[in-house]
Amino acid sequence: MTNPHAPAAPATDATFTPPSLGRRFGALIIDWVLCLLAANIFADPVRDGWAPVLVLVLVYAIFLGLFAQTPGMYITKIRCVGWADGGRIGLLRGLIRGLLLALVVPALIMDEHRRGLHDRLTDSVIVDAPRR
Repeated sequence: MTNPHAPAAPATDATFTPPSLGRRFGALIIDWVLCLLAANIFADPVRDGWAPVLVLVLVYAIFLGLFAQTPGMYITKIRCVGWADGGRIGLLRGLIRGLLLALVVPALIMDEHRRGLHDRLTDSVIVDAPRR
C-alpha cells in the first residue's frame, strides 16, 4: 500500500524544483566547519589536511545514509534522497557521495536539476526538507 501523502520521487515529479545553490553551499559550509572542529579532537586540521576531509566523508556516509540530512542540511532545510524513489540513499551510497564530494570537481558539474556528478553517480538528489 502506498502512502498518499508521501512526496513523489523526484525523477517522476514533473513539478520538481531543486533547492537553491545558496542553501546547498550554506549546508556544506556548516558541515565543513563542524568537521574542522571534530577533526581538531584527534588531529591538527592545519597540519593534517586529511583529517577534516575524512570526518566529512564519514559524516556524509552516516548522516545521509541513516537520516537523509547532514547537520548543515538540517539547518538549511534540505535533504538528500534517492532520485528514482525519493527514499534514503543508505550508508554505501552516502559514503560514495561523500568521497566524490571530497574531490570537489564532481560537485561543479551539474545538470538541469542541479544534480552534481556525485549526485548522478549515486542516484541521489537534493530536495527541500518537509516543513514540520
